[in-house]
Amino acid sequence: MKNPVIIFGANALGRSAREIFEGNGNVVYCFLDDNKKIHNTEIDTVTVLGSTDDDGFLKLIGKKCEAFVAIDDTKFRKNLVTMLQEVRHVQPVNAIHATALIPASAEIGHGNFLDAGVKIGVGTKVASHCLVHMGVVIGAEVTIGNFVQIGAGSIINSGVEVEDEAFIGSGVTIVSGITIGKGARVGAGSVVIAPVKAGETVFGNPAQSINSK
Repeated sequence: MKNPVIIFGANALGRSAREIFEGNGNVVYCFLDDNKKIHNTEIDTVTVLGSTDDDGFLKLIGKKCEAFVAIDDTKFRKNLVTMLQEVRHVQPVNAIHATALIPASAEIGHGNFLDAGVKIGVGTKVASHCLVHMGVVIGAEVTIGNFVQIGAGSIINSGVEVEDEAFIGSGVTIVSGITIGKGARVGAGSVVIAPVKAGETVFGNPAQSINSK
């Protein structure tokens, strides 16, 4: 990647992304963040130059700069990604830590965050705009949809399918062959031994539904 990167979000995730990009030899041009109180301040030597809708900086994306969306909130992240795709005609770049282990047979989409110590198995597919935090282990032939979040230290065993927009908390274990439905949520520390329906929230060992009846 030759162009500097503009990071959307001057938060903990944005700081981690900056560390990844600079560790990989890339230049971070600036942060953009909607908190006006931090505009024109420096975070880890990178300046917060404006808001996420600042057209003066958005015009640089696709010409002189790349973009990365470091926003935890899925709805907000989707809106920013859509804007970049439809207005700037670009895809956000991946932020992949130098210590992440990704085999040649794995497929990685666009705009993903893969933090330190992430390990991905052979034949696994990670779609786009996912947040995979520190130390996550994803086994062989796993399918991860778009806008999925996986908390630190989780283990996803072989053959699992995690559908779009699912949220998996920290320290979760998912046994082989399970499907986690679209928009489902798995609480931290859970052990998932049965499929999770779309939109369902589960927690515990073994994980059980806690959705309101």
